[in-house]
Amino acid sequence: MDDHRKTCVRYNEPGHAHALTFSCDERAPLFETEAARDLFIQSLAAARAKLAFDIWAYVIMPEHVHLLIWPREAEYSISAILQAVKQPVSYYARKRGLYGGRSFWLPGGGYDRNMIAAKTVHEEIEYLHANPVRRGLCKSTTDWRYSNARFWAGLDSIEMEMDRTVPPKE
Repeated sequence: MDDHRKTCVRYNEPGHAHALTFSCDERAPLFETEAARDLFIQSLAAARAKLAFDIWAYVIMPEHVHLLIWPREAEYSISAILQAVKQPVSYYARKRGLYGGRSFWLPGGGYDRNMIAAKTVHEEIEYLHANPVRRGLCKSTTDWRYSNARFWAGLDSIEMEMDRTVPPKE
């Protein structure tokens, strides 16, 4: 049987934001627990500090994650950023014996879309934040605890400090 994993071409262009999506192994709902979601948030915050990127939007769904990030350096590697975000989650899940020793992440490159226009960036933020509502997981984008929709709505009680470098709406 042939293994036809999707490949993802990455364009590490200065000044571009990146909309990233990646899934749990076999699309299993491995983010159903608060512990798993918190572990991901800790990993994301550590990667941001280490690799100098801003987080404009994130949504943690039960079986996948959406991120919209903006690398602050002229030279960067989205692959390195994803490795820094995902690898600690896999390591600690395995170390804690979670998920029966299975792989945490679906193999393959996931989804990566470069963005430069402010309008496109703001549309992507709204689209990502609406994911839990479209799935029936909550009634309002600000009800979903594991996204930064509350931050953009000016509300308190967010899971991680956010960056305000998003270009203004056109």
